[in-house]
Amino acid sequence: MFGKILLASCLLLAGCTSSVAQPATEIATPTANPGKITQFASECEDWDEWEKPASPFRIHGNTYYVGTCGIAAILIAGTDGHVLIDSGTEAGSRVVENNIIALGFAIEDIVAILTSHEHFDHVGGIERLQKMSGATVYTSAEAAPVLRTGKDNPRDPQAGLHDPMTPVTGEIRAVADGEVLNVGNTKVTAIATPGHTLGAMSWRWESCAATDCLEIVYADSLSPISADDYRFTDHPEYVATFRQGIARLRAIDASECDMLLTPHPSASNMLARASAGTLQGGLTCAEYASAAERRLDARLAREAAGE
Repeated sequence: MFGKILLASCLLLAGCTSSVAQPATEIATPTANPGKITQFASECEDWDEWEKPASPFRIHGNTYYVGTCGIAAILIAGTDGHVLIDSGTEAGSRVVENNIIALGFAIEDIVAILTSHEHFDHVGGIERLQKMSGATVYTSAEAAPVLRTGKDNPRDPQAGLHDPMTPVTGEIRAVADGEVLNVGNTKVTAIATPGHTLGAMSWRWESCAATDCLEIVYADSLSPISADDYRFTDHPEYVATFRQGIARLRAIDASECDMLLTPHPSASNMLARASAGTLQGGLTCAEYASAAERRLDARLAREAAGE
């Protein structure tokens, strides 16, 4: 188990680095069977239920899938502390908890919890998991108030569609685009990808199995979904911000995006890839971004046509 983790302060400027001090005690190597990736494909369906349990599995190296069938959660295991990305809903976080334990890891060894976007289906269980682990939550400056209050940002295109979620009461740190988090021996780069929400973030890290190293990107949803009375064409500043988020993801070179993962597994055909026994292959980051831009353009065209 880790004791209290001391966090180094960092100016919120692109390219800066935040560090988590290394604990004195190293974790034990997990002994549980990580499961087979094909089991995920056999248990789950495309666009499945958010809280439907899925068996955990090793994605590559020290990166594991610990989410549900419908909502992804990713564990990056490290000898000096683990990183968890997303929690699922509050009920879904129990699946995440059970999956982490099933892999042989301890919840209290999670020292950092990262967020994709600030909707309850992805972050509604963070307060629960933070209390169990004592981890610091890393998110964007726009998403932090939503996590703290549990209420939608009024500027969110989907504002009013979600029930309030349990507010996060522990430590929250805002992360800037391009900032590198050093969590023990794990380095994770933040990529600001607003669009689906204003506070949406994507994340990139290297995962190695012996000498086989892959650059993995967990890319946010980037889908222009909204409440019925919301028109993107009425919010040109929001659309410009949306396009900036798409552009940042498109700019990631293919060599820095060997494997694409997404908060909704079906958004990047994770189930189809899993059925073949690997999550390698599929869309590149640039292709995923271009598909998102086409969806946004189609939405704007429909609004312009009065639909």
